[in-house]
This record gives sequence, structure tokens and C-alpha cells, in this order.
Amino acid sequence: MENEQEAAQPADARGQISWTVFEWARNPFVILITIYIFAPYFAHTVVGDPTLGQSYWARMNWVGAFIIALMAPVLGAVADAMGRRKPWIGFFVVILAIGSWGLWFARPEGMGLSVLAIAGVVILCNLAFEFSAVFHNAMLPAIARGRRMASLSGLGLALGNAGALLILVAMLSLVALPGVVDWPFVAKEPWFGLDRDLFEPSRSAGPVVAMWLLIFSAPLFLFTPDQKATGVKVGTAIHGSLAQVRSTVLKLKHYRNVAIYLFARMLYNDGKTAILVIGGVYASGTFGWGFLEMLIYGITLTIFAVLGGLLGGVLDNWLGSQRAIMVSIGGTSLGLLLALSVTPTELFFVPYESKGPVIDLPFFNTLPELTYVGIVILIAIFITAAYANSRTMLARIAPREMMGEFFGLYALSGSVTAFMGTALVDFSTTLFNSSRIGFGSVLLLLGAGLGLMFFVKPERSTLAPEDQ
Repeated sequence: MENEQEAAQPADARGQISWTVFEWARNPFVILITIYIFAPYFAHTVVGDPTLGQSYWARMNWVGAFIIALMAPVLGAVADAMGRRKPWIGFFVVILAIGSWGLWFARPEGMGLSVLAIAGVVILCNLAFEFSAVFHNAMLPAIARGRRMASLSGLGLALGNAGALLILVAMLSLVALPGVVDWPFVAKEPWFGLDRDLFEPSRSAGPVVAMWLLIFSAPLFLFTPDQKATGVKVGTAIHGSLAQVRSTVLKLKHYRNVAIYLFARMLYNDGKTAILVIGGVYASGTFGWGFLEMLIYGITLTIFAVLGGLLGGVLDNWLGSQRAIMVSIGGTSLGLLLALSVTPTELFFVPYESKGPVIDLPFFNTLPELTYVGIVILIAIFITAAYANSRTMLARIAPREMMGEFFGLYALSGSVTAFMGTALVDFSTTLFNSSRIGFGSVLLLLGAGLGLMFFVKPERSTLAPEDQ
């Protein structure tokens, strides 16, 4: 089943494209489960209390992220030292598929899995998702060279978003809209006999993700070549990895500018991650949105996120990477503050008395809802732009001779505290018993990261004497 070859020989076009298709297979888990469909359903319906549900969802995610932070560098070392990646990917794909399917049994009022059991399944799925990425990413340098690596990486991310968008549109047209709107191109009843009264449309996100993953991950195992096993033992690989990480971290004392940037990025990146994880839960709880609204919400933001990548490139070329990041994070912060100022009874913190629908649609038909959606569109654009600008910034300030080493540290810094944003939301939501204050606590991380960016110099560091 595997076409093994030496790492020095890149894969053919079929093998390379099959590598990118794995993102098409895997990434819908994030969109459907983590953000737009299952997460709001869990918080709003299974838990039954939007504020408590937001706290629970944040807690599940930061616990998983903490475990990932501890284990991802170790698994990265295993991937680098032991050679073969596909057996590990296959192992985590099976876990992710079984766990995702199991979410079908997450029913409200204690009729299915308990909240604790659901938390365990979600955490396990998050681990499998992230760990599969470690070994999938580690395959790239062996199957492509030079600029081809960058193009394949970008294509994979684009396919991941495109796959998720296709599923959202299909669920909207086949399941959510039938029976709700009398449009000529929409069926009278939902397909597949899904029962809205039993919340089956929302629960179906798990099986859909599982089937999609199993079907479209197959090309990777069939056509993308793996490296040969090196014979290195797991213990040896882990020991070597920890020594390398320690050596790289110690070098940061000679590269103060890069160190400040990595710390700033760590803070604002945690804030962005928290917005993505909690945003759907907060919106659903605040406005009482259900399956239909969250589908359209997800489709809208996914489309506009693509524009964020384009905006990131424009800002970078126009302002430079440092200022582009500051604009992106500042825009995200302002957008979040404005989003928090809008509720069904408030517009920009000013009391608002609803006069009913302002447009003739079965969704987003009140002025606060339309205002909120418009604001979060801007957040989606700026968050994606910040992701694009961040990678370019490091490429501009790290020593050319140590680019690979610093990008390894970049990846490590992005995961080592990834639990911090959702942990802050969990703590703040519980402490103040307020989903608004809990979600708003993310502004602390965004503000801290933005403040540190003022101390980053947009200039390339030179090699320290001991590295020359």
C-alpha cells in the first residue's frame, strides 16, 4: 500500500497532490465540530446553559491544548528521527474518525453521552487532530523541494477550507433549509430523514466528519511515498529533541529582537485561537441561534476569511510586516470589542428595543443580528491576515543562516501556550458568570501581544559570534 522511497527523491505529482488532499479530509473537523456546528449545539442544547456551556467548551479545549503543548515537540522528534510517518497518521486518523462518529450520541437531557463523556471524546479528537498534523507536516520536506513546498502548503490549507465550505453548503441546502423556506430550488423535507426535534442535524456533524475523513485520507496512504524506517528508538529520538529545543531556546538571549517577536506572537496567537474556538459558542448563546443560523454564519465567515489572506499580503507589501501585524491585531481587537457591544437588546452598549425583523429572511433578520454578523466578518478578515503576516515577519527578522531552526521555534511557541486563551475564557466566564466578560477577556492577550509588537524592530538579526 505504501510507496516508500529515499527522502532525497521528491514525490511525483500524484503523491504531492495526495498529500494536500489530506487537508481536505481533515480540516472539516475544525469547522464543523470545533467552531460552527457541534460546539454551539453542545453549549446551548446539551449543557442547556449558554454561559456554563461556554465555560465547559473552553475548558475542554484548553485541557486538550495543554496536553498537546507537552507532547507535540516529543512527537515531532519521533517523526524526524524514526523516518516513517504514515503508520502514525493512520493511527490518529482512526481515533479521530471513531471519536467524531461518537459525537452522534451526544444528546440533551442525559439521553445519550454524559457531559463528562462528551468532554473526553472531544479532547481525544483534538489530540488526534493535532498529532496527525505533526506527522503530516513532517512529510512535506521529503516529498517536495524549494518553492514547491510553499505552494503545496498553501494548496493544502486552501483545500481544507474549501472542503469544509462544501460540507457547510451541502448541509444548508439538503438539511437546514428544507421545510423552513419555500424556495423552488430547496426540497420540501430534509434529506436522510434527519429529525430536527431530536437535534439530529446538529449531531450529524460528527458522522459527516468521520466519513469525509476516512474517504479522502485514502489517497495519502495509497499514493504519497513514506520515508524508510531509520531504526532509531523512540527514547533516543525524544532525548535528542529535548536537547535541540533547549539549545535553540538558550540561543534566544543572543537574538533579543526575535525573542520579543516570538513572545508577542505567542500572546496574540493564543487570543486569536480563543476567538476561533469560542466565537461560535458565544454567538449562538447570545442570539439563540440554532443549526440553520450557525451553518450560514460558518459559510459567511469561511468565505470572508479567504479575503483576509489576500489582505494580509496587501498590508505586508504596503506597510511592512511589523505594521501589518499591528493593523491586523488592532483590527481584531476593535472588532471583538464592537461584537461584545451588540446583543439582542443592545447596539454598541446602548439599549435597543427590537421592532421585529428588518428583512424578510428566516435568519439574521433583526438589526442587532445583522450588525453582529457584519462585525464578525471584519474579525474573520483581520484574524486571517494576522496569520499570513506572522510567518512573513519571522522570515524578515531571523538570520538567514538559521531560518529552519527559528521556524522550528516558531512552531513550538505557537503550541506551547495554546491553552492560555481558552483557559482565560474558562476562568473569566466562571468567575463572573458572564459569557460576555469571559469572551471579552481575550482582549487582554490581544492587547499584550499588540503592545509588545511596538518593541520589535523590523530588521534582520545578524548571527551571534558562536553561530558564525
